[in-house]
Amino acid sequence: MEVSNRLIVTKTHIEDAPKESHFEVKTESLSLSLASASDEIIIKNLYISMDPYQLNRMKSHSSSQNAISFSAPITPGHAIDGLGVGKVVASGNQKYKKDEVVVGVFTWAEYSVVKEASIINKLDPSQFPLTYHLGVLGFNGLSAYAGLFEVCKPKKGEKVFVSAASGSVGSLAGQYAKLLGCYVVGSAGTQQKVDLLKEKLGFDDAFNYKEQTDLNSALKRYFPEGIDIYFDNVGGEMLEAAVSNMNAFGRVCVCGVISEYTHSGKRASPDMLSVVYNRINIRGFLAADFLNIFPDFVSHTCDQLRSGKLHVLEDISSGVETIPSAFIGLFNGHNVGKKIVKLALD
Repeated sequence: MEVSNRLIVTKTHIEDAPKESHFEVKTESLSLSLASASDEIIIKNLYISMDPYQLNRMKSHSSSQNAISFSAPITPGHAIDGLGVGKVVASGNQKYKKDEVVVGVFTWAEYSVVKEASIINKLDPSQFPLTYHLGVLGFNGLSAYAGLFEVCKPKKGEKVFVSAASGSVGSLAGQYAKLLGCYVVGSAGTQQKVDLLKEKLGFDDAFNYKEQTDLNSALKRYFPEGIDIYFDNVGGEMLEAAVSNMNAFGRVCVCGVISEYTHSGKRASPDMLSVVYNRINIRGFLAADFLNIFPDFVSHTCDQLRSGKLHVLEDISSGVETIPSAFIGLFNGHNVGKKIVKLALD
């Protein structure tokens, strides 16, 4: 049996902000039958994760080529791979059976063909919504958990600032900090998101960074006694302002610098005198650095989910043709929480 498989590719390298014109939908014929000696697995994609870091892979000089394996540069015209959840349609591998649900590195397409060497894990659909494995129970959740607990090592009562706090990582990092007993303030780009942080996620306070003419002064108002921990998702001017307001021995975990992803020439630098004299620790990290704590992260997070103490924000659109606009929206602040594209029924 053959099907038409629609997939998303880039037409050219993308150096600054992504646009619809950078992408196209290609259609390829795909056989759903495997040769008897094949070890391949054919996946019908159910959900595809939208992640800002993918833009760095689309540049002509990818800064992610020394990162993790599925962050390798993307060649225009070729399939784009990323995290997804799907159902096994056919399998030449005895470990995976037809109709099993799996999470792994799949293509931005309706179907993916993968080998055992790919990152694939079976899922139990009865435990949590499948989308959770792309967000709160996936690499976004691990980023929030590891960045906070492993990199910043918070103590109860410390003052924590989270940028892009209504995003897939920031919303979880802030909640983890609150559940520990920290004072947490988040920044976001709309009043609706600010209200969400305070009213649903339990942040102590939040502000719209777009309404602030002076970020340094704004942080002084929200942290009159200084910041102990800054969970950085944006870099740029926000990082500068946060460092200027950090207490001695403050910790900064740099999870992302989305303000620089779409501006190839834009770079910002914190006040290095403050870094030295306040003995501030600034550390960049990748979720893949902390796969050794994945079981602990999942156990802790599942407990919080079951108790209702941890709230999940998801933003889901439908159809492979919506992938470009869903991806572009990440850089325009369109999403609230984890952005996911649904491709088929569970």
